[in-house]
Amino acid sequence: MKRSAFIFLSLWALGMQAQTVTETPNGVRVVPSDGNTTTTEIVFYSPTTVRVMKYSTALAKAPEHKSYSIIAKPEKLGKQLVTTRTSDAVSVKSENMSVSVDLGSGNVSFFSEKSEHLIRETGSKSEVIDAGVDQGKYKISQTWQLDKDEVILGLGQVGQQRVNQRGQDIQIWCTNGYISIPYFSSEKGYGLYWDNAGESRFTDNESGTTFRSSVAEMEDYYLMYKDGTQDGVIAAIRQLTGQATMFPLWAMGHWQCRERYKSSDELCDVLDKYRELQIPLDGIVQDWQYWGCDSNWNAMDFMNPHYINKMGDPKWMRYLPNDENPKATYPTPRIKTPQEMVQYVHDHHAHLMISIWASFGPWTKQYAELEKIHALLPFDTWPRNRGVMPYDPFNPEARNIYWKYLRNLYGMGFDAWWTDSTEPDHFEKDGDRDYMTFDGSFRSVKNAYSMMTNRGIYEHQRATKGNNKRSIQMTRSGAFGIQHYGTFSWSGDITSNWQTMKRQIPSGLNYVACGIPFWNTDLGGFFGWDYNNDPKSPAMQELQVRWMQWGAFMPLMRNHCSSPMVSEIYNFGKPGDWAYDAMKEAVELRYRLLPYIYSNAGDVVLHSGSMMRPLLFDFSHDRKAMEVNDEYLFGRNLLVKPVTDPLYTWKSRDKKGHEIYPDVRKAAAPVDVYLPAKTDWWDLWTNERQTGGQTIQRLAPIDVIPVYVRAGSILPWGPAVQYSNEKPWDNLDIRVYPGADGDFTLYEDEGDNYNYEKGRYSLIQFHWDEASQTLSVAARKGSFVGMLKQRAFQVKLIGTDMTKTINYDGASTKVTF
Repeated sequence: MKRSAFIFLSLWALGMQAQTVTETPNGVRVVPSDGNTTTTEIVFYSPTTVRVMKYSTALAKAPEHKSYSIIAKPEKLGKQLVTTRTSDAVSVKSENMSVSVDLGSGNVSFFSEKSEHLIRETGSKSEVIDAGVDQGKYKISQTWQLDKDEVILGLGQVGQQRVNQRGQDIQIWCTNGYISIPYFSSEKGYGLYWDNAGESRFTDNESGTTFRSSVAEMEDYYLMYKDGTQDGVIAAIRQLTGQATMFPLWAMGHWQCRERYKSSDELCDVLDKYRELQIPLDGIVQDWQYWGCDSNWNAMDFMNPHYINKMGDPKWMRYLPNDENPKATYPTPRIKTPQEMVQYVHDHHAHLMISIWASFGPWTKQYAELEKIHALLPFDTWPRNRGVMPYDPFNPEARNIYWKYLRNLYGMGFDAWWTDSTEPDHFEKDGDRDYMTFDGSFRSVKNAYSMMTNRGIYEHQRATKGNNKRSIQMTRSGAFGIQHYGTFSWSGDITSNWQTMKRQIPSGLNYVACGIPFWNTDLGGFFGWDYNNDPKSPAMQELQVRWMQWGAFMPLMRNHCSSPMVSEIYNFGKPGDWAYDAMKEAVELRYRLLPYIYSNAGDVVLHSGSMMRPLLFDFSHDRKAMEVNDEYLFGRNLLVKPVTDPLYTWKSRDKKGHEIYPDVRKAAAPVDVYLPAKTDWWDLWTNERQTGGQTIQRLAPIDVIPVYVRAGSILPWGPAVQYSNEKPWDNLDIRVYPGADGDFTLYEDEGDNYNYEKGRYSLIQFHWDEASQTLSVAARKGSFVGMLKQRAFQVKLIGTDMTKTINYDGASTKVTF
């Protein structure tokens, strides 16, 4: 039937029932017949993504709604969409899915390309706000019906105890350690994003699955479905919100961080000690108060006299941090300026991240400029009672001012930004949520605060003339789509204890399930008060060891703590002590895995991959695997089971730690590990082969984290180094774990610029054929400056003692065992 004829017949039929169905370029608009005053409009953005909007029938078209996460525009799909009509529904179908709108209720149902039911609406509500700063907008809610035992992931990082998010009742309001995102994905392979940046709530119970928002112009959400896989959903998310950006190679190494290094000398001394002890290290972090006292909060300049060799100078002593003794005497520093500190760190093959905040003290130049344009939020924030205020990142001029002063640090050569308190810290009082930001009430936009802060920094740095250094920001909050702006999140200021560590695993997995690939925690936790802030406590040492071992298999590995705790590895012991040795070995393992880790980062950017993979991603056929809360795949090959309970120490009521065994190094207690079904698994440490679909007990001595390699895996193994680019990857071990066919792509580029966006990278494809016991290496694709033209691969067939050498010049080759 021709399109015009369809419209005519539809309008004629609907007129009999006071209905209206209008085809639009990428969907339909439906005014229902049952007295409902809500228009339902669906718009396909791509064959894999559809937008659903609901708004008052009094409006001729959907009202304007500013989305902070969505950057895609609807594709011109034309004949790729097929619209059909029955007596009670209108449907629009793409090559990936179909959407049906009930002509009576306006409820929307979604189906796969094979007409399999995905999810359906059961009712929505909309209530006009008739007073206050949000007058004329709406309170809204939408409920869907999921299958009874359907597993869902997502909702951000909100301290979940389980990976499966069914039965949750969650406030969508970001705070320190609580990154709530109104998104969930299903085991069926669809994802749903509720596009509202304001005060909201998610509830799943017997009545249905519901999102509610306190302020909205209209109901607005996106349903993504590609092929029934989680990877398909993630690809759709990245298409909708922007691809992740590539982090530099050095960022994939080990970072040392502490609250706080109080002088350039102290920071550089730590770097020296790591180099002396040969503990691999690539990043070191300058935390807060380099700017001085709280009134000068976040000046983005080194005004603390410790850092500029001005101790005793009255002009600069006014900036001494509030908690320091102005009468104390200090020796003459060896590092006398911040520029010298940056250069010293770079000369010793490390990189610097520096803390910057989303708030400013009254002595700062930023405060004065922001106050003039009414871009300070009059909230009680941290530090309290010092006149410090958060800024308004929704104001574009405020973002310009922010970068104007941050350029000072950028010009010094700092390599990464630690954008702290981007919720922001807020000791809330009545009326604060009504405060009008540049974009509307704080209540209506708050959850996009971190997005706009980090996006502003990223876009300004990218626009800086002559810049080609990759922007990398670590932020304490997050939002749907933040991966597109050089940003990763950490899990906030968490307490150092086993229960907290255990909860980080499902929390992190649900965060990355929202399409944001890079995430980490403070290794060891932040607040060490449960252990008297004592790194010599055996109980604290065991916790730190296990967290560091887990960190070797996080997207980023960063050690951190709060004062007065100290987190440097050598503070937990000396060479030969079990805690020291186990932590150093974990860091060394991280560096041996760098070719694998960096290649997975390349897959994230080029193919919308995920580095931390909930077991649902790869084993949706295995019901038991989907419900496992403390395991995940790191990349597609490594099954990681962090040890999250003390095995060798205990803590007394006075918070002191004690060893259970006379020699912890000789103890070996078991932990349960579930091996997902339909594949075999190889123990990373012993090369023992196990059948999947079973729970085993794996001995976990203090220096071992249970890790299993999927049969068919091909793992590149790098050289032992002290920093990421110390040695070229010209003689990599290639470890083949037989038992199934397998593939791996080695990704390489120039390491720390944006030339990869211009295609300047290389890919080397490895394929293992199980039947013929042959490893094929494809011809190299691509090139970049500094690329190795000649190299060797030492191919090791696990489970045998066979090793064969491939001398590789970029042409295809193979080796058979």
